[in-house]
Amino acid sequence: MAYQHLLNSTPVDLPVGKVVCVGRNYAEHARELNNPVPDEPLLFIKPSTAIQSMEVPIILPKDRGGLHYEAEVSVLIGKPLTCVDEAEAMKAITGVGVALDLTLRDLQSQLKEKGLPWEKAKAFDGSCCLSSFTSSVGVDLTQLPIKLWINDELRQDGNTDQMLRTIASLVAYISHWFTLLPGDVVLTGTPAGVGQLQSGDQLTLQLSDLLKESTQVSK
Repeated sequence: MAYQHLLNSTPVDLPVGKVVCVGRNYAEHARELNNPVPDEPLLFIKPSTAIQSMEVPIILPKDRGGLHYEAEVSVLIGKPLTCVDEAEAMKAITGVGVALDLTLRDLQSQLKEKGLPWEKAKAFDGSCCLSSFTSSVGVDLTQLPIKLWINDELRQDGNTDQMLRTIASLVAYISHWFTLLPGDVVLTGTPAGVGQLQSGDQLTLQLSDLLKESTQVSK
């Protein structure tokens, strides 16, 4: 099933672009993985080939170690952005949703120990599960609860007010390093509570009262 961005449950005429991800934007998540809290945003990119809809089951990669989940608030970019301020960044955000940043944690640890890039652990096919987006008009992006249940057990329970950097400041910061294009997506970091997925897991993600979507790990 080819992925297409959905806005308010309707296909939107935007290409499927890159995903710019922000690491360690919640202090408690950085601490749970024994990582230092960064002084500035930690950025990495997933290609468009990493994206899949929440409707598509998650496949556990074989012989690559544990696959970890990270629930995140996602934003859909609707206008080109290069070296903009926070006000311009906000005007370019078309939608807000939830996402799963999937990570081959064992492989990531091995790569980090060798001082190597993380792409193989973070940017593989299917490593970015996106929900549909809801319009961000009138939504306070600084006060958004995000929750993840696995098999009806609450695993992640965060709020964007816990972020080290706000969504507007993140999008503006990113635009000074990478031009953001219509159809690009920004993942804004994950709260504490990440862990390993197992075959058959049922996952439900909720963003405030704006949307709730589910996916599953293939058996």
